[in-house]
Amino acid sequence: MPKRYDSSLQADTTVSQAQNAVNKLHYAVSQALSHPTAQTIVQAERRLAHTEQAMRQAELSLGGQGVELAEEMFIEEKRRLNSIQSQHGRGN
Repeated sequence: MPKRYDSSLQADTTVSQAQNAVNKLHYAVSQALSHPTAQTIVQAERRLAHTEQAMRQAELSLGGQGVELAEEMFIEEKRRLNSIQSQHGRGN
């Protein structure tokens, strides 16, 4: 008989993955802000794309519940990245 995983454990894992993605985005954006080179900005943009995917996956999996904090953090990091993109003449 195959093992069944508790759905709350799966939900916790999905939320954790989204939060981890946001934390990595925060680090990448912080690096780009402190060392604004083309390379660090591109890395932050790539991390943003990855984080967007993790957030979509969490929302699809959980129906939007349980990801509020990660969503708030994600929005703040997008704002920070947009500010550095504007300063360095890069679009979204």
